[in-house]
Amino acid sequence: MIGYLVQNYPLIHAFQVTPTRRNRGETLAAGRIFRQAAKLADCFGSGEIVAVKGPLDRPLSSLAIDSRRVLPGALFFALPGSRDGGAVSIDEAVSRGAIAVVTQKIPLFPPGKVTFIRVADVRATLARVAQRHGQFPDRDLTLVGVAGAHGKTSVAHLLKYFLSGGPRVGLLGSINYDLGSRVVPALGAALQADDVFGMMGQMRNAGCRHAVLELGARGVDPEGVRGVKFAAAVCTSAGCETQFSAAPKITAVNLDDPSGENLAARLSAGAATRVITYGENPRAMVRAEKLVVKLEHASLRVVWPGGSMSVVSPLVGRGHVNNLLAAVATAWALGRDPAVFLAQLRAFPGVTGRMERLDEQQPFHVVVDSARTESALRHTLRSLRPITPGRLLVVFGSGADGERALRPTLTRAVQEFADFAVGTADNPRHEPIAQIFDDLRPGVTAPEKITWIGDRRYAIAVALSLARPGDCVVIAGKGHECWQKIGGTVCPFDDRQVVRECLGEKLLRASA
Repeated sequence: MIGYLVQNYPLIHAFQVTPTRRNRGETLAAGRIFRQAAKLADCFGSGEIVAVKGPLDRPLSSLAIDSRRVLPGALFFALPGSRDGGAVSIDEAVSRGAIAVVTQKIPLFPPGKVTFIRVADVRATLARVAQRHGQFPDRDLTLVGVAGAHGKTSVAHLLKYFLSGGPRVGLLGSINYDLGSRVVPALGAALQADDVFGMMGQMRNAGCRHAVLELGARGVDPEGVRGVKFAAAVCTSAGCETQFSAAPKITAVNLDDPSGENLAARLSAGAATRVITYGENPRAMVRAEKLVVKLEHASLRVVWPGGSMSVVSPLVGRGHVNNLLAAVATAWALGRDPAVFLAQLRAFPGVTGRMERLDEQQPFHVVVDSARTESALRHTLRSLRPITPGRLLVVFGSGADGERALRPTLTRAVQEFADFAVGTADNPRHEPIAQIFDDLRPGVTAPEKITWIGDRRYAIAVALSLARPGDCVVIAGKGHECWQKIGGTVCPFDDRQVVRECLGEKLLRASA
């Protein structure tokens, strides 16, 4: 449960410790609230409870998986393997007002006045209980899931844009959550079931009829929507179909992926889902023809069964062409007319920090992207290299949460494509930047084409100062993030803002 979710505050207030003496009106109001509240027993299906210690006819106010965010009357899930799965966290949850705990092992001496519910799988039970407690909001929404190795965020935002125009469209992604009546920033970690169904409930209440969910990484944990029926799924790469526990009505498959044709054939043979293929592949149902990709834009003819249309996409790189086709294929399969929504493509604002081009009237190109893994870096730089008339300059780093053994692969990937690179800090947290650089250096293949600068702002400034007309400077790693984690602090830091400030200083000096 996260702080900006709408809570049942009257019920939470009813659970608060009250004075010994209270008036008759307060007593009657509290009783009425408790009678209307969902009971523990209502949230569990037949056979889900292995053992129980305590009553199940107790009203509950909310669900929680983090003991620090437990509110009075909450049902707390002690997830195994997490910070909050231990006895200390259970005690904290109880001290904050949890009235029941779901666990895979009931403590030998459990706290009194708290119901303990033993289940076979806490995480799987959480998804089902969250769905019931939220009154099945997924059944009131047309759900579209986006999964795969690359492009999930961009496809999700394009789909939301194409599906808009009628009832509101919700979005749960790695950048933000659009709940219909408001947009809030993403947590930076995968959403669990309690958050997912709580947010979908808000979407339903705000009048949304569609919701786009980005699955995996920093979007929605696929386990959190286990068993949910999606109207459509987008598979940007093979293997991601396993993230959908129930076969979607429609599955969009990328034929440009090396295993795309095999995946499409396998899914079609099962007859459980309608397969829509997309890509530059001439056999794709939704495909690109007459494609011309530049750093400023891409022009192409989008072809779909029964129609075609020439468009100019403001998105940068060949990878975004594939993302565009994925969104077109899915929106078309859901009944939208591409001739209508593609007419609005020029006005699409882009996706923050995803191959985002910054134009401050400088004589070279600057792109900010979130790529911070070897695969993502290769995908981004391979897309930009052929369309960059000059040199490709890259600023990159490795966060403290990255696997140390994989750091040399980041450097090798960058040096394979970049004419010059600047290694710098990403989110070092408590790890010394010198240690991170030592881990990255074994991947160096051309020492004369790389330098190391610990201060990220200075590193960006150096890369921009080296740029000449026709060059492209890629600031990789942080994308939409507007902070930097150093030590135990979170400092304001936005690559895009830093680029604008540095460009302003450079252009002022050039005109002086």
